[in-house]
Amino acid sequence: MTEASHPVRIVCAGGAVQDNVMRVEKFPAPGGKVSATDFVVTSGGQAGNAAVAMARLGAHVTYIGAVGDETDDVANSILKTFAKENIDVSHAIRVQGARSAASLIMLDAEGEKMISTLRPKGLNAAVPADPDGVVANADAAMLDNRYSNISLPICLAAKKRGIPRVLDFDKPTPPDDPLFQASSHVICSADAIREATGVKDLPGALKKLGESFTGFLAVTNGPEGVYWLDSGDVRHMDAFKVKAVDTLGAGDTFHGGFAVRFVETGDAVASMRFAAAAAAIKCTRFGGLTGAATRDEVDAFLKERD
Repeated sequence: MTEASHPVRIVCAGGAVQDNVMRVEKFPAPGGKVSATDFVVTSGGQAGNAAVAMARLGAHVTYIGAVGDETDDVANSILKTFAKENIDVSHAIRVQGARSAASLIMLDAEGEKMISTLRPKGLNAAVPADPDGVVANADAAMLDNRYSNISLPICLAAKKRGIPRVLDFDKPTPPDDPLFQASSHVICSADAIREATGVKDLPGALKKLGESFTGFLAVTNGPEGVYWLDSGDVRHMDAFKVKAVDTLGAGDTFHGGFAVRFVETGDAVASMRFAAAAAAIKCTRFGGLTGAATRDEVDAFLKERD
């Protein structure tokens, strides 16, 4: 664990989704049918997956996000899953009359995914009642940008305290987006940074986005690894080679792993390697966040490759 006298404490702000996942040999053609070989219902979403990943890695995680009201079985199931992972859900916002988000997901034999997500609009109006209080004892904030109504107030409160704000940039936004600019560490998905910048080449897209951002900036590209900016120059780190079974939540796991290790070390490069190991292990297991690695598993994985 961390050299501090307590486990890493991270506030995770953003969306949580119920994932309904089926495993198939290959995706059906339009209008076609295929048989599934496995099925699981679990919790997911950018912040949801990251929260579980960080908890499995030994962090004390507080989740804050908008979910359905007390009559919503989906919301109740999501929060119950988080609680089983020892995630503090006391700050989850129950939106009256709303349902929680849900996804239908198919995974093929190569671990690739097809996803359809329903995000009820009522969740986008909720805001934290006391952002300063939520982050008062936190060492970092982990944020997603699909629910900036939740993430931005938490990010700004964390910025006032001078703690790291790690943003999962999965939704394309302009460079002047307040959440983007208030974050200290931004890790983008390949699709999001391409759409946000209009540049298909990832090193070029990084440089383009970096023109308007002074913090740490990186982009993950699945099995191609991660690129990041270092004093204006683009660096690259290979992904660990594994047999992918389920890539669902791998990027979110990377974000969570990075946040935990960065709090512990302050070393962004070492934190990306740690995060890549956590993501690689997750990819070898079916079941979305149920396949998240423990701290002992990541440490052993890395020790074998030193």
